[in-house]
Amino acid sequence: MSVRRCVALIAPACALAATLALAGCGSGSKPTVATIQDCGTSRTAANVPVEIEVYRGQVACSAALQVEAGYAKAIVDGKAPGNGGGGPVTVSGWTCQGLATPQLLKTGETSKCAKDGHEIVAILKSPS
Repeated sequence: MSVRRCVALIAPACALAATLALAGCGSGSKPTVATIQDCGTSRTAANVPVEIEVYRGQVACSAALQVEAGYAKAIVDGKAPGNGGGGPVTVSGWTCQGLATPQLLKTGETSKCAKDGHEIVAILKSPS
């Protein structure tokens, strides 16, 4: 096979891979603002106000707020393992976990709850 023919076969695959990489595809990509559902405010176990957002999937805001409130209660009740209750805990079938301080400082995200590809995130409120 000639080099020219080989390049002609490989170039489209490389272009597709580059397009997907630039589009931010993959499990680690943050959803776009258009896909984030704002569900209002709640409070952490330490009574700190947070914004509750659905990052992935379709989740009713009432359910998202209930899961986050249940997670805060589990921490207060000492049901979450780890230093300070940051370990994963199950709330109504959701796996919730506090996020590491470096991530919190970078993104404002305090905790994340996930279930079947859906994701709920608690974010520190901006001072107003």
